[in-house]
Amino acid sequence: MSERPSVMFVCVHNAGRSQMAAAWLSHLAGDAVEVRSAGSAPADQVNPAAVEAMAEVGIDIAAEKPKVLTTEAVKESDVVITMGCGDACPIFPGKRYEDWELEDPAGKSVDGVRPVRDEIKARVEELIASLLPARA
Repeated sequence: MSERPSVMFVCVHNAGRSQMAAAWLSHLAGDAVEVRSAGSAPADQVNPAAVEAMAEVGIDIAAEKPKVLTTEAVKESDVVITMGCGDACPIFPGKRYEDWELEDPAGKSVDGVRPVRDEIKARVEELIASLLPARA
């Protein structure tokens, strides 16, 4: 792993879970970790309920745009975390892969997104502890 680890969050639409995870990691780890997110079939926009749920905790993801998953982005990442994208994510030797089973916030109200947001935060905190043990 590089001196500054790189993490890629992947879900199908890159509109909810992966956007929230990337925002949490950027917020909690700052510049210590390079953060990417993408989707195997990106949506047109980030889920408005996810935007609202993150705004409630002081994190603004309103300007984020869903991005398409590329082989290059996966190659450049040390850790790849999938969230229900199935077999769409390319696998490369030497990478750390995790699959986070999280409820899909698509179509949910902000009340339905909050528990997903909070579970993602807890998982991101664990991820930071494993990537940056000196900070834990």
